[in-house]
Amino acid sequence: MEQAIHLIFLLCGIVAVGFVLCISVYLVISGLPAIREIGLTKFLFGKVWAPTNATTGPQFGILPFILTSVYGTAGALLLGVPVGLMTAIFLAKAAPPRLAAVIRTAVQLLAGIPSVVYGLVGMIVLVPAIRRAFGLGSGACLLAAILVLTVMVLPSIINVAETALQAVPREYEEASLALGATETETYFRVSLPAARSGVAAAVVLGVGRAIGEAMAIIMVAGNVANMPGLFTSVRFLTTGIISGMSDAAVGSLYQQALFSIGLVLFLFIMLINVLLNVCIKRKKED
Repeated sequence: MEQAIHLIFLLCGIVAVGFVLCISVYLVISGLPAIREIGLTKFLFGKVWAPTNATTGPQFGILPFILTSVYGTAGALLLGVPVGLMTAIFLAKAAPPRLAAVIRTAVQLLAGIPSVVYGLVGMIVLVPAIRRAFGLGSGACLLAAILVLTVMVLPSIINVAETALQAVPREYEEASLALGATETETYFRVSLPAARSGVAAAVVLGVGRAIGEAMAIIMVAGNVANMPGLFTSVRFLTTGIISGMSDAAVGSLYQQALFSIGLVLFLFIMLINVLLNVCIKRKKED
């Protein structure tokens, strides 16, 4: 029985790794032909995305998509990580049990809401509010996308960070309090550093949710291939794939370029994960 269970666990791990390898190989095979034909420099650093332009010829520059995804993800994390961490610390260490139960229920509800609902609420409420507040012609802009992404990444950050904080041994905190530290100092100087790996995992999940979101963003960002500006209608890497896939002919350079965007997005997420893991490893060694 023990060997059978071990074999089942091994097979599950192999299946998980196999899925990642299959996705990676498929994206590389589908995305490289367009990059070779367009040119890596023109594809990554071109500022114009006009795949159906019959006057000057198709142009496949995705620099606006890359910068928009970077700015949007960074903005969402800049707003969402502090709020999520503070909420997780409050739930794990300071909140009364009844209040903590209410807040956890609300966080779980946020996690269960479909992304299209976030986009619908943002399009009906947030976009008009931004248009009126800043006197814009259209409130569908990068700012609206950042605010929507901030709300969407909160459940992932809060749940994982709270679990990591609850796993910190109580003896660490008791020793800190015995040395004269206040509870607040203990939470931020002892508990949070001890839960560093879990907090980093929460940030990674937040990055994945933010950079991989498409449906909500396409409804509030304007979906225009402009260079990013806070009050400019923009298009992310994910929304670029969605908006173009239905118009691209099968086997055309346009469709291959969309697969190339998926390859860039995949590599971008992998790079972020590697960098965060390296930073965590160095911090542990220090």
